[in-house]
Amino acid sequence: MTDEFLTPREVYAAFGIAPQTLANYRWQGIGPAYVKVSPSKYGRVRYRRSAVEKWLDACTAQAA
Repeated sequence: MTDEFLTPREVYAAFGIAPQTLANYRWQGIGPAYVKVSPSKYGRVRYRRSAVEKWLDACTAQAA
């Protein structure tokens, strides 16, 4: 089974997290795990769908 790679725009379409928010999270080191598919400073970034789902699960709060 392969894990789907998503662009920041596709993450936005699927989960509602804006590409700029994802960029801010990458810079702060607090967002979902990502893969940089080209080596430059402005390289393309992809997210595994499972990594985004796992990160969202970890961010989910339960009411007391």
